[in-house]
Amino acid sequence: MTFRDRADAGRRLAALLRDLRGRDVVVLGLPRGGVPVAAEVARALEAPLDVLLVRKLGLPYHPELAMGAISEDGVRVVNEAMVRAGQITEEQLAEVESRETAELSRQGHRFREGRPRVPLAGRTAVLVDDGIATGSTALAACRAARAAGAARVVIAAPVASVEAARDLARTADQVVCVTTPASFRAVGDHYVDFRQTPDEDVIDLLASASRRVSVAR
Repeated sequence: MTFRDRADAGRRLAALLRDLRGRDVVVLGLPRGGVPVAAEVARALEAPLDVLLVRKLGLPYHPELAMGAISEDGVRVVNEAMVRAGQITEEQLAEVESRETAELSRQGHRFREGRPRVPLAGRTAVLVDDGIATGSTALAACRAARAAGAARVVIAAPVASVEAARDLARTADQVVCVTTPASFRAVGDHYVDFRQTPDEDVIDLLASASRRVSVAR
């Protein structure tokens, strides 16, 4: 299955999440690519939209391949098997983690523009990304949502590898995907348009969602 772009993927994903409408849901996009998908889900569910800031810890020589992930709340996930296979030293891991921690701080200030985070305590957190390959980032996001008090955590993505979806189902209350192809190489293979999402698009989508929720109150 191929999606036209992230908005198309978000609409298809939202159709699978309709039963969550009206259930005190918060939709959380994983920046940056997950936010356009999450915006469509939040609109369909008439739910607030926020970001849950998580950064992939990419291999030094292959940044797109995750050896772990960290969240803005200090949750840390390390794929020890990937670290060993990549022969990554403690110093290399620490260097990548330091760089991504700085990026988390930058994103938090820039994306929310001073708005407070949407509270998760006692609510259903729907974590949305544009695709899930290894699952490290989604796992860190799930743990961060739990730590923030979410009563229920749903991980949702248009496409995920079979292995990642299976592994995440052990941690999340529910994993929802439009497709989990048996042959999975990269998330971008399942999109016609998979251009990077600029910061400005994330800012605009979050601001627009915030205005929508304010008007509905």
